Amino acid sequence: MTTYLEAEANPQRNTGSIRLYDEAAFAGMRKACQLTARCLDELAGLVAPGVPTQVLDDFVFDFAMRNGALPATLNYRGYTKSTCTSINHVVCHGIPNDKPLREGDIVNIDVTLIVDGYYGDSSRMYPVGRIKRAAERLCEITYRSLMLAIDEVKPGAHLGDIGAAIQDYAEGERCSVVRDFCGHGVGKLFHDAPNVLHYGRRGEGAELKPGMIFTIEPMINLGRPHVKVLSDGWTAVTRDRSLTAQYEHTVGVTETGCEVFTFSPGGLDTPGIVLDPINL
Repeated sequence: MTTYLEAEANPQRNTGSIRLYDEAAFAGMRKACQLTARCLDELAGLVAPGVPTQVLDDFVFDFAMRNGALPATLNYRGYTKSTCTSINHVVCHGIPNDKPLREGDIVNIDVTLIVDGYYGDSSRMYPVGRIKRAAERLCEITYRSLMLAIDEVKPGAHLGDIGAAIQDYAEGERCSVVRDFCGHGVGKLFHDAPNVLHYGRRGEGAELKPGMIFTIEPMINLGRPHVKVLSDGWTAVTRDRSLTAQYEHTVGVTETGCEVFTFSPGGLDTPGIVLDPINL
């Protein structure tokens, strides 16, 4: 049975209950999420062939320090970096290092910044130089699946509606949906209830209520959906080494619909990938 509690009445740990945040919390999330979105905007100018992902990680750390924020991943459960950089067949949690990006790579950069106790969580795909059409198409499909899912977010809808929107579209484009990872509640905790699956059936799952805040972050593969985690305990890759892509927004359920906290202030939600808005 799903339980809902006013956020301030809920302990600062994941109890399995869904927090309902007030307007003050929504304002705090806007601030944290927009700083994260600005950071992702500025990263667009740094991603290029020959640039090590450690340079991107250093930028995120410096950006956070300049703006009075903290990178949420730094020292989280032993993770030692300020961001995750997932290249080509890396599904998520790729660890920045000194290996340079190569022409034709695609890389997901996942940033979460903590501002005044609120977590702003978002990620985007970045093409490295000129990429193949298959990679570009995968990024397009993944972003469209995210936006279709966001269209489902409103009071009275269900979490299953979000998953179904993603699954129906992605599989209709002959791609697969990763099932090993999901979106999550967020706010004053990095990872909170509910889990937001990227597959499912309409009308199933917890009902969406005003005040809920969570991420939607579909991971879509060109090949099969299966993944494995490497020996470092973090890096998840596609088992068949097929290309994978992910986009992530943090959203809040309002009285009338949905607020997306992490939209790019510079219009760079799909940096380097041009989409026809009519088809979104």
